[in-house]
Amino acid sequence: MRFQVRALSPDNLIETHTVDAADASEAGRLLLQRRLQPLSIKAAGGVAAESTGFSGRSTFSLLLFSAELLALLEAGLSLVEAFEALLEKEASPVSRGVLERLTADLREGLRFSAALARQPSVFPALYVGIVRAAEGTSDLPRALSRYIDYQTRLDTVRNRMLSAAIYPAILLIVGGGVTFFLMGYVVPRFAGVYQGSGRSLPWLSQLLLDWGQFVGQHSGPVFGCVLAGLLAAGYWLRRFVRSGRWVVVLTRLPGIGERVRIIELSRLYLTTGMLLEGGIPILSALDIVGNAVSPTTRAALLEARRIISDGGTLSQAFESSRLATPIALRMLRVGERSGQMGAMLTRSALFYEGESARWIERFTKVFEPALMTAIGLLVGLIVILLYMPIFDLAGTLQ
Repeated sequence: MRFQVRALSPDNLIETHTVDAADASEAGRLLLQRRLQPLSIKAAGGVAAESTGFSGRSTFSLLLFSAELLALLEAGLSLVEAFEALLEKEASPVSRGVLERLTADLREGLRFSAALARQPSVFPALYVGIVRAAEGTSDLPRALSRYIDYQTRLDTVRNRMLSAAIYPAILLIVGGGVTFFLMGYVVPRFAGVYQGSGRSLPWLSQLLLDWGQFVGQHSGPVFGCVLAGLLAAGYWLRRFVRSGRWVVVLTRLPGIGERVRIIELSRLYLTTGMLLEGGIPILSALDIVGNAVSPTTRAALLEARRIISDGGTLSQAFESSRLATPIALRMLRVGERSGQMGAMLTRSALFYEGESARWIERFTKVFEPALMTAIGLLVGLIVILLYMPIFDLAGTLQ
């Protein structure tokens, strides 16, 4: 299938490409391999396949908005003229509504950051903060360029993790479906065959057949309870992920907890570094970053903020709050001596990005066959328990 895509080049230029792929997700992965950040993907026939980050629905793309606004500002247009140009080409009702409100606020005399702050559901505090800092230095294009680079790096890490999770998720779905079919359809049929045979069965086989007989007699309530349980689990999982507590749980798992912590610290360094490079004070930067981290890291940031307020340095605050790795701590101290703390934090994030990418690749190579083996053993155990009475009967006949 052919897709028409708009992507952001490494030089922060918006380019249009045509990609042949099986689906929109594969088209996005092909673009990432070419070091292009996908902004919008639609089928060659003109139907939008994905508009923002492979979501499959029409939403406001902050990355696309920033890239287009940067291109217009660098071309010499004023801020209001740039928004008028964006409105002329925009066809999405959602995006048009956001742009129209911004244009109206600017014409009323509001500052750009104040206009952005009026729409917190679209523009996060991080974005508003870097724009507000850029207004003080009259260097909005540079701030937008810095945000585009920041968001592109985050999306690259996120897409890498999602790509690594796709195959295990497929294995779990298929394995769960096969197990559900065996326990809900095959086992009840075998239970009916063995019922009344009068033969003693191994206790595991008897337990499995008792379950099958129960399902056969109460199939409606059982399937209703299973469906309700799946819906409740999905709802709880969604709330759990949105709350950020999933990071806390992963950091407590043996083997992968430390790596998950490094990935989150890498994001913390990247975000804080971008804010400091944009001219935002340290305390304000920590307040902004606190809204984008897990509850445990947020508590550590509050402790770090208290230490800085009492006169401590950023390296001392991060070290005392367990937010600094050995390498990041050394780089941060160098940055404090040279006055380039933001740049040193960004370099620390890039160092751990590469390390995390290598770890994710190694982990998936080990985890995928281990998961496949576990699912195979579970299905095989069910089948063996079902056929053990047949083996016993065959031995008796002989």
